[in-house]
Amino acid sequence: MTAPLVAILDDEPAIRSMLAQALSEAGFRTMAFGRATEFEAALRSTTPDVCLVDLSLPDRDGLSLVHRLALEQGATVIIISGRAQVQDRVTGLELGADDYIIKPFDPAEVVARVRARLRRGIPSTQTGEVARFNGWVAHFDRYMLEDDTGTETPFSHAEGEVLRLFLERPKRLISRQTMQETLGGAAGESFDRAMDVRISRLRTKLREDPKNPRLIKTIYGAGYIFLGDVSWG
Repeated sequence: MTAPLVAILDDEPAIRSMLAQALSEAGFRTMAFGRATEFEAALRSTTPDVCLVDLSLPDRDGLSLVHRLALEQGATVIIISGRAQVQDRVTGLELGADDYIIKPFDPAEVVARVRARLRRGIPSTQTGEVARFNGWVAHFDRYMLEDDTGTETPFSHAEGEVLRLFLERPKRLISRQTMQETLGGAAGESFDRAMDVRISRLRTKLREDPKNPRLIKTIYGAGYIFLGDVSWG
């Protein structure tokens, strides 16, 4: 079995070297870049399993790159940044990042976070990669929603995690605590806001009425319920 590939994008050579060594020793393949242009060129022919992306890059705004990776490619993205403000973390997660690690960090923590993200990306043995519900088809293998006319709408890896959680537990209450335990991340305001944004985006892509959504219902003070009829395969 081929080892997972981790792409490292950071303009500091010492950090690139440190992460590449730690990940290689843990059994991962790596490729490292100091500039966004080099990284994006490599993505035309290679698809990493996880992307580690610094926000302070010399040739590109890291946040816009994170958004494109998550939305257009459905990539698993972990931000590594010295920006420690809550708003920076919230913005990164809202734009589609799956995790946010603040510098300075222990490389062992990064390895553990990468492993955790890859474990969550493994399809459930009880479900699969294609789910059908209420006129929609969710293709988790290519991060795409398809309506009953064949029109397709992409969703990010982070949005896909939330959607899969709903589709695997239809017509059951999903609490905030369950979401945090299942999807990972520190409990608190930043996690709650990130989940709210992802659910809002899913509702938009499912063409829900924001005042009276049919599929993803908010149970105030308790969590959410997905009301669709779901079949897998």
